[in-house]
Amino acid sequence: MGKILVLATFNRHKAVEISAILPAGGPKLKTLAEFPGAAPAVEDGSTLEENAVKKAQAAARFTGEWALADDTGLEVDALGGAPGVRSARYAGEEASPSANNALLLASLAGVPPHKRTARFACVVALCSPSGAVETARGELEGSIAGAPRGAAGFGYDPLFEVQGLGLTLAELGEGRKNSLSHRARALAAILPRLSAIMV
Repeated sequence: MGKILVLATFNRHKAVEISAILPAGGPKLKTLAEFPGAAPAVEDGSTLEENAVKKAQAAARFTGEWALADDTGLEVDALGGAPGVRSARYAGEEASPSANNALLLASLAGVPPHKRTARFACVVALCSPSGAVETARGELEGSIAGAPRGAAGFGYDPLFEVQGLGLTLAELGEGRKNSLSHRARALAAILPRLSAIMV
């Protein structure tokens, strides 16, 4: 595959996190922001898998390199699995993380702590320059806190309390988060295939 793996994202936080999770010594990681003319894929799939595959295939097609994409969703049981595939756009197409978090808290107003169970799900898709794609999924169980806590992480991290820890992802710090997160689990599942094409 050469020495380049394209991360199919323009999200700097996500790129930094993926880079920290993947083992050192692999291919050079580039984001789509480093390819002039690249544009985000339209995330109109009905599942995380569909969106991840769409992003990976579009990036591989545009760059001619192997591409890795992910799509992540927060599934809240009391909301019937919402925001789910629309997590990044929960409060609107251009919504900020703070707006999404505010809407989530408002949606759960009056819901007692024991009924605020949730999970983060992440699907990663690895696509070859020819368009062949493989996926892997990772999940992290937890619940939604009553208010944001912690300064690390991004997105819903300040509201997602990890099961059994009593801490939100934003309170864990990047190193500990990256060792147990849904994204880390999905990347660990795809790593054997990724390692095989790195040589």
